[in-house]
Amino acid sequence: MDVRIAGLDSPLFSTLQHIMDFNDEPEKSFNAPTRTYVRDAKAMASTPADVKEYPNSYVFVVDMPGLKSGDIKVQVEDDNVLLISGERKREEEKEGAKYVRMERRVGKFMRKFVLPENANVEAISAVCQDGVLTVTVEKLPPPEPKKPKTIEVKIA
Repeated sequence: MDVRIAGLDSPLFSTLQHIMDFNDEPEKSFNAPTRTYVRDAKAMASTPADVKEYPNSYVFVVDMPGLKSGDIKVQVEDDNVLLISGERKREEEKEGAKYVRMERRVGKFMRKFVLPENANVEAISAVCQDGVLTVTVEKLPPPEPKKPKTIEVKIA
C-alpha cells in the first residue's frame, strides 16, 4: 500500500513504508553496506583537522586526546596522498564499574589529504604533544627560472 494514497506523507510513515518494502526486495539487501561499515565510515569522516599553509611548509593539525604514538599511523600513498589513521580503543572496565554514559568516540579513524605538487614527500615530520598531532610537510623550493637558450647563427 502506498502511504501517499492514504494521505500520510509524513517522514515517519514513509520510513515505515520503506521498512515494510525492504523484505520484498531481498536481492538489494546483498548490495547494501553493513552497519559496521556505515559506523566506521562515519567515524572516519568525523575526524576534524586543521590545515595551514606557511611560506615553507604545510601543517596538518588533528586532535588525538589519549592516544599513544603507537596508536597513530602517518603514511604517504600514491606519492601525493597524506594518510593519517589509527584506532582509539575502549578502556578496560574495572571490576564493579559500569558505564552510565559513553560519549567519547572509540574505534578507527582516518583522514586523507591530497598534497599539492610542491609538497616534499621526503621531508615529512609528525609530532603528537598534549593530545594534538601536528604533521608538517615541507615545500619544495620553486623551480629555477629557465634562462633563454642562445643559438649561434652561422653565416654561410
